[in-house]
Amino acid sequence: MLTSVTLGIYSFWAKTKVRRFHYSHTDLGGERFAYHGTGGELFSGYLKAMLVVGVLAIVLALVTALAGGTPATPSLPEVAAIVVFYLVIFLLITAAINGARRYRLSRSSWRGIRFSFHGEAGNFVALMVKGTLLSIVTLGFYIPFFQNQRRAFFVNNSRFGSEQFTYRAEAGELFGAYVKAVLLTIPTLALCWIWYSAFKARFFWRHTTVSTARFRSSVSGGELFALSITNVFLVIFTLGLGAPWAITRTHAFWCDKLSLHGDVDFAAIQQRAESADSTAEGMADAFDVDVGIGM
Repeated sequence: MLTSVTLGIYSFWAKTKVRRFHYSHTDLGGERFAYHGTGGELFSGYLKAMLVVGVLAIVLALVTALAGGTPATPSLPEVAAIVVFYLVIFLLITAAINGARRYRLSRSSWRGIRFSFHGEAGNFVALMVKGTLLSIVTLGFYIPFFQNQRRAFFVNNSRFGSEQFTYRAEAGELFGAYVKAVLLTIPTLALCWIWYSAFKARFFWRHTTVSTARFRSSVSGGELFALSITNVFLVIFTLGLGAPWAITRTHAFWCDKLSLHGDVDFAAIQQRAESADSTAEGMADAFDVDVGIGM
């Protein structure tokens, strides 16, 4: 209601309140997480991002107007300008994903110690460009390797205070599950991809460590399918009013299936906060790109 009355401006504060709600109800070892971002930061980042996008749109409009082409037969400069525009948008979205993760983790804490992300935008853009091109060239069969590399980039550049997270995995097992899902897509009416998502989560988490402890996810395809179906019915039969329950059930489901096994000397971990600008988060919001806190 407040978002409607303020023509969308309140959405940034609403999003912040939702994040704080989920963080404050999520705990590890009895200690709850905390979110420290503000609606003002998100709004400011969004305005900066829209300024960048607006300048690009104006430049494209000027080039198109001066090129002298028509909608039916665009001129070569016009075509080149459009290609460059969408290429720049792709690069901006990629950089926004990296920067938004930096912002989100810098505003997240547990036991008073902040998380942080140290991935360089240039390295992530290079990874995304390479992965996207190879996925296209291989008709999608490079995707599991791409997913594995992206996971490694996100995890290996993440820290909890002074402690670094680590991800080490070969993508062969993930590739086998992916090929199986491709072959079963038509016979299962694409429902097999729910089982692939569950397998991917288990695979990713069991290769993720912090100190001497290892994460473990127990999510199964059947459980994820049941959650998805019941959430769809919940939202449809309540004419959308059940969406908050569906979102909360999904958050609780993934958290309850995740555990940490091993010893970590949390008392020895020191605070090592990192400053992060909210522009990339605003850019991600402008392009409707969701960046979750899960690695």
